[in-house]
Amino acid sequence: MSYIKIPSHLVPSDPQGSDLLALEREKATFNVKELTLALYGSKELEKDNRILKILENDPVFDKSNLYFMGRTELFENALRKDKRLVQLIKEHKWNMEEIQAAVSFIDLPGPYGLHRGMFIPTIFGQGTEEQKKKFLIPALKYEIIGCYAQTELGHGSNVQGLETTATYIPETDEFEINSPYLTASKWWIGGLGRTANHAIVMAQLKSNGKDYGPHPFIIQIRDLETHQPLPGITVGDIGPKFGYNATDNGFMLFDHVRIPRFNMLSKFSQIKKGTGEYISPPNDKLSYGTMVFIRAMIVTSVRTSLARAATIAIRYSAVRRQFVDKDQPKKSKDGRIVETSVLDYTMQQYRLFPVIAQAYACFYTAKAMIDLYMKYLKQSSSGDFSLLADLHASSSGLKSLTTTMAVDSIEECRRACGGHGYSNFGGFVTFYQNYLPNITWEGDNYILTHQTTRYLLKTFREVVSNKNPEIYASQSKKNPTLTYILDYINNPNQVCNATTSLDFKNNELQLRAFGHRAAYLIANAVDQIDNQNKSWNSMLIEVNRISRAHCQYLLVKNFITAIQEQPQPITDEKLRILHSSPALKKVMESVCNLFVLHTMEKEIGEFFECRFITDSEAKLLRTQVYDLLQEIRPNAVSLVDAFNIPEFVLQSALGRYDGKVYETMIDWASKEPLNGITLDVNPNSEVLFRNKNKAKL
Repeated sequence: MSYIKIPSHLVPSDPQGSDLLALEREKATFNVKELTLALYGSKELEKDNRILKILENDPVFDKSNLYFMGRTELFENALRKDKRLVQLIKEHKWNMEEIQAAVSFIDLPGPYGLHRGMFIPTIFGQGTEEQKKKFLIPALKYEIIGCYAQTELGHGSNVQGLETTATYIPETDEFEINSPYLTASKWWIGGLGRTANHAIVMAQLKSNGKDYGPHPFIIQIRDLETHQPLPGITVGDIGPKFGYNATDNGFMLFDHVRIPRFNMLSKFSQIKKGTGEYISPPNDKLSYGTMVFIRAMIVTSVRTSLARAATIAIRYSAVRRQFVDKDQPKKSKDGRIVETSVLDYTMQQYRLFPVIAQAYACFYTAKAMIDLYMKYLKQSSSGDFSLLADLHASSSGLKSLTTTMAVDSIEECRRACGGHGYSNFGGFVTFYQNYLPNITWEGDNYILTHQTTRYLLKTFREVVSNKNPEIYASQSKKNPTLTYILDYINNPNQVCNATTSLDFKNNELQLRAFGHRAAYLIANAVDQIDNQNKSWNSMLIEVNRISRAHCQYLLVKNFITAIQEQPQPITDEKLRILHSSPALKKVMESVCNLFVLHTMEKEIGEFFECRFITDSEAKLLRTQVYDLLQEIRPNAVSLVDAFNIPEFVLQSALGRYDGKVYETMIDWASKEPLNGITLDVNPNSEVLFRNKNKAKL
């Protein structure tokens, strides 16, 4: 409902946004629908369209007032949506993929988020069959609502330092859960503040006077009838935050709360009844499975976030016109000189086109991560955990790299939209605020690089010390880490040898470059730690660089692998579509090259350090990056169109498919509730408002 009436005769100055975007789309050298199909596949698109239609036509999921809501309104709105979503899940019998699609379209972090995202997967991954019957089945039916309580007021990344205790009491066959210090308070737990009635609590397991480290326990925390906290439990909401204010992040303290021994998730480790004997897991990293899955899903979500940011910024930059290019003036249909499209400025292209490339790169790495995780699940079911170490290291590093990349790129896209990017109506503000926690939860992005680098250093040492390198040579076909480490050991003095800028489009050169750089950093770190007695703490900056280099290599390799010639016949529908269209393959080669070479240019210091590249070659590299901007320019709008991000998700006046930027900005501004209030601005008056009720038109 509008509070201000906008004169109906006013329209944007010529040319209008819809005309400008139509002209951009005419320039495309490929079929947009084909690329969309190559990204998602026909089944996923059918599923998404079906679910999107249901949500768009349901008034509960209306988003028109979202930007005008305060925290209490946001929470109530989110709870209403979560409840309605559960009804739709039951009504349509949606599976997990369909539920995930619906959640991504609703795009409002709600109180049931951790129930779906952590509570259910953790029980599924770490619970026994008996525990699944007791807890998982009612959780799937939403008869109980859970959360995942690990982080504490005093400890986050250092899980081993958690202070909440779970002490086994053999006389009653129970665990006593206790918060011995204020800093043991569970903190930041999504859904805990006002919603959850159960929690998976990570606590220090103690039995027979021995400590066995953090283990997960299922604890009922609120009465199922009254929803009041149970005796011994202090729980509440932690208050307003930088973002995510539709979710009730909570705190919780335990005062010697007793729970049955049965409530310790015991698929991998157990406490024996009566004796309190601890039975350790066959592999101490088995519990990593759920963690790896969550991180793989976070990497998957990066692609959508980058695509969303790029879509808004590219479309707006095509519509927005500023200044006249005196060297290449543009003219309207009637011959008048018009201002230049912001997207035609090379600096804007240099800022935004790499974000498009990052999004596409993450599509292929996300697929590779999920495929690797599914392969691990299959192998681990028969007792083969050989993939776990590499999967854990890669998922940790990629989560760190890609979410940091996404946060930086969302902000870059917002800035590229100028002043309007600062408005909520631009579609960036809430989006950025709600995405930002990704760099901290499920492992702080700097801490995660330790796990990746420890694995890489260990692998390097094993390969160097092994007297039978042919064993690793055979394994390297399945393990990209071994591939570049072996290449470096066999030839530590590799160089670029580029003579023209076009040489940098060679995929083999690109892979050698990123592999050599990563291996050099690993070898250098091993030397400093093993031979120069450097402490781990003194090496932390190098640790971060190594993880970043390794994961950039993975992104590059996965992208190149996807667009290179495939073994025939191609069984994957999406790859088959990509490779059946020469035009599609050509534009994706340009996007891949931009991702690889722009990344290389940003990290040029390390390529100098490992002596892979020279000053003159660096200039050729930069020239090729600039040339790629011009290659991609005609396809820029169509490349973001192919992401197929619906208006229902974008919620952006700037990123509209129809280009009606200015009409939407002023229409939404007219709906600001503050415009319906008449103020009393006399400083001598104690009255603030002349009208108590907001006047609507």
